[in-house]
Amino acid sequence: MSFADSYLGRLRELIGDRLVLMPGARIVIECADGRILLQKRSDFGLWGLPGGNTEEGEGLGAVVIREVAEETGLTVRNVEPFGFGCDPQYETFVFPNGDQAQFVALIFYTRSFDGEAAVADDESSAVGWFAVDGLPEMLPNMMRSIEAFSGSKRPENSR
Repeated sequence: MSFADSYLGRLRELIGDRLVLMPGARIVIECADGRILLQKRSDFGLWGLPGGNTEEGEGLGAVVIREVAEETGLTVRNVEPFGFGCDPQYETFVFPNGDQAQFVALIFYTRSFDGEAAVADDESSAVGWFAVDGLPEMLPNMMRSIEAFSGSKRPENSR
């Protein structure tokens, strides 16, 4: 789906670049050796977790599954929520085009996926697996999500 066809794209047609509150989801995908998958965002040029915003009638679990497939080509299963990103200090952004958004995101985790990670849309310029102690420059809200993941007891799915 194109941005113009998305819920947020249609909303932007009505409100312009004004601040919008956006529910969504992001996910920590961990491979067997403990590295996590990141995507380099084409808008900010920084790394972050796969994820995105809800569409009308979509639950947050479905959001994260859809967004991972759209952004990385992976199919994730057994997604488990472990945290929530909602601090306006870290979750409010002004995008390069002037659009403003404050995100509220349920953060998921999985080790269960199929496929090979690759750039699958124009939202990313690269994808890669990184050790948690060797992360590239990241968006601050994404870094906080990974810190929450590292500090939490990891859900037991597909170990």
